[in-house]
Amino acid sequence: MLEELRITGLGVIEDASLPLAEGLTVITGETGAGKTMVVAGLGLLFGGRADAGRVRTDAGRAQVEGRLRLDGPDTRTSSAVRQRAVDAGAEVDDDELLLSRTVTAEGRSRAHVAGRSAPIGVLSELGELVVSVHGQSDQMRLLQPAEQRAALDRYAGAEHEKLYARFRETYVRWRAAADEYDKRRREAAERGREAELLELGLAEIADVAPEPGEDESLAEEARRLEHAEALRAAAVTAHGALSGDSDAMDESVDVMTLLAGAQRALEAQASVDSSLGEMSSRLIDAASVIGDVAGELGSYLASLDADPARLEDIFARRAILKALTRKYAEDIDGVLAWAEASSLRLAELDTSDGAMEALAAERDRLAGETASLAARLLASRQEAAGRFAEEVSVELTGLAMPHAKVLAEVTLRPAAKGPHRLAVDGGECGVGPDGCDEVELRLQANPGAPPASLQRGASGGELSRVMLAIEVIFAGAGGPPTLVFDEVDAGVGGRAAVEIGRRLARLAHRHQVIVVTHLPQVAAFADRHLVVAKDVSGAVTTSGVHAVMDTERARELARMLAGLPDSDLGVAHAEELLAVAGKEKRAIHANS
Repeated sequence: MLEELRITGLGVIEDASLPLAEGLTVITGETGAGKTMVVAGLGLLFGGRADAGRVRTDAGRAQVEGRLRLDGPDTRTSSAVRQRAVDAGAEVDDDELLLSRTVTAEGRSRAHVAGRSAPIGVLSELGELVVSVHGQSDQMRLLQPAEQRAALDRYAGAEHEKLYARFRETYVRWRAAADEYDKRRREAAERGREAELLELGLAEIADVAPEPGEDESLAEEARRLEHAEALRAAAVTAHGALSGDSDAMDESVDVMTLLAGAQRALEAQASVDSSLGEMSSRLIDAASVIGDVAGELGSYLASLDADPARLEDIFARRAILKALTRKYAEDIDGVLAWAEASSLRLAELDTSDGAMEALAAERDRLAGETASLAARLLASRQEAAGRFAEEVSVELTGLAMPHAKVLAEVTLRPAAKGPHRLAVDGGECGVGPDGCDEVELRLQANPGAPPASLQRGASGGELSRVMLAIEVIFAGAGGPPTLVFDEVDAGVGGRAAVEIGRRLARLAHRHQVIVVTHLPQVAAFADRHLVVAKDVSGAVTTSGVHAVMDTERARELARMLAGLPDSDLGVAHAEELLAVAGKEKRAIHANS
């Protein structure tokens, strides 16, 4: 629940605090006093578009702060709000959450959640959980078919939403398959040319059959063969010096003989000086290492090949591999990677009859599934439409429209009006991401009168009451705990105004309701009455907000009734109105 709202530097409001509470809060005031700025402030606080033109020039920035209570009876909403705030990095230590939105005169905007900077989108997400704002612009949106369909879908319930989500998912897959099929047909020639080039490249690589790293291994082997004699001479010299196994070496001076003599000489004196014994052991280790190297040199000499024919074969193979690396990659590993990627691409480019037939089959399968789900969605909307129209009509009876009926018509969309066509329930119709039907709300204002669409058949006052009736129905099914109505009672008066006040009071029994109104009949039902007052005493016009009670409240109602707040007759009339409203409210509480 929204417990307090503070607005500074916004429009005519210099600095105003709105103490809010449970039940019905009404906001009244003279025309131009700034009542609309209160709703604008709520919109800003919960992520609405920032309008720098509304920032007071003397202030340089507008700020809206709100305090939410999280210990109300709607624990599910409170938990969701708390969790989203925590996810945004805020620390929620108690049962309150502070939100803030600042807009500068240059249009820069910042948001804070529990004192921590946060994206504006977080405020929007919190707003969807906490508050639902309805104004005259919402009434105009209700005239649009898409909004009427959205209202019906919202009313239809959770199972309908699951069906709708499944339809949208299948529709997207169907259109993706259909678009891919059409794209392949259009690009068949280009794809065919690309596929032909890829096939030629893959065939060339397959004929060569390179091995990973083969170019590097062949280069190494070629270097050895080209320098075989020099390598052999170096190995023979080293081997003879280590082991004496060479005709060119004097056996008396080979390394192994010298090491053996040195080791024996040191070992003979080890009993006299132990350090010579330690050195003798190290010479034994050195002789072992040199023996191993001598053995490896012998194996190296045995493996050394100076075959000219092998060298020619290597040169020829390297030339073939070089041709591949010039065309496809820098080295053979890159060539093999190109071949792997090209094989996958070739599968994507497949425009053979078999591939096209398979894609067409998948497209047709998804089209059938989409049509089936569209038919179920149509039936679900038609069933919900009957219940929806009946409940709205009942509410209109209580809003001084006892003979009015709302009809919700759900019909198949003509094939020519849809982005795509499908056969649904045996007939071709237009299908889009919202289904295969058209939804229209019609109003029959009086018995015998032909039902007319809301655009043509509803006056401003009637449209206000239809909107309120719909909101009352939605409120009964859950939704945000705080409802805000911005002059939805425009064009209404007399008995209808009293009925609107009564309905709002009923709604406030389960929700926090905030109403900006110009009707005293509505204001009389308030649990808290706030007045926006304009001050023109200074150089700049400003507005403030204060709560009124008792006599002051009666005077405000008298001003709203006749523009005469100081008239005894007007005040008496206002007190009578307050008494009637109080009696009605007690009856509402008693019957709840």
